Amino acid sequence: MSSSAGFGELLRLARVAKGMSQESLARELRLTLHLLNAIETEDWKQVPPGRERPLARLVALKVGLDLEAHKEAFEELPGQVGQEPMDPRREAMERLLMGIISVGSIAILAWLVVPGRGLKSRITVTETTHTQGPAVVYTPQSIKGPFPVLGEVLPDTPVNEEGILVNLRAMDTCEAQITSGTSTQTHSLRVSEPWSLRVKGPFTLTLDNAGVVEIEVAGHQIQHGRNVGESWSGSFGADGILVPPPKPKIETVPTAPETEPEVDAEAKDETE
Repeated sequence: MSSSAGFGELLRLARVAKGMSQESLARELRLTLHLLNAIETEDWKQVPPGRERPLARLVALKVGLDLEAHKEAFEELPGQVGQEPMDPRREAMERLLMGIISVGSIAILAWLVVPGRGLKSRITVTETTHTQGPAVVYTPQSIKGPFPVLGEVLPDTPVNEEGILVNLRAMDTCEAQITSGTSTQTHSLRVSEPWSLRVKGPFTLTLDNAGVVEIEVAGHQIQHGRNVGESWSGSFGADGILVPPPKPKIETVPTAPETEPEVDAEAKDETE
């Protein structure tokens, strides 16, 4: 073999030396006859890009061509150096696997878009009936401990150890005075400014403009019946209940006993 010949010619000469035809070699390598002829004639345009050196190495191994002895000719081939030859069996398996995956993907997509009637008929829908029990009346939980729990609304206790809860709200200015025992508290009520406090024991509430004030004592609305500009005073017991005012006493004038009119003695004698 001449060292000046191209690598494709070297492959052809090595094949002829082994007594192999192109048809038999292509069949053993599972290559097309057109592709094998393109390798031997170095018509690399007919070879897929990047497959020149792998296919040439595969043919060289089959025909017994020493690559080390013809290293310079092999390096003149297009393609990357040191690329491993593609195994035809592996390539065929990869193509088969890709085909199976493609067909399976199409079948799954078609099944999702157009489900079969048989699948619908086989699906049995089990209807379950739930018996509705009696309505449960919500009962608020009692507060345990000195601190409230998040979400609970704690109403103010009308009467506790601190005293009686008094709430005053005015629609106009008013002077309010609360007297409990020996202590007196005075506050000037203004519009939409409530006055809320606790008072110990019995007390007396006095308002100089009671008609503009809403009064709530121990959780009860107090109706005083006064008009705007009229004063009002009310007394409350230790439980926060309004003590009604005492009824006024009606004084009776004593009347003299009835006496018979005096008759003259002369008139009496005449009648007799």
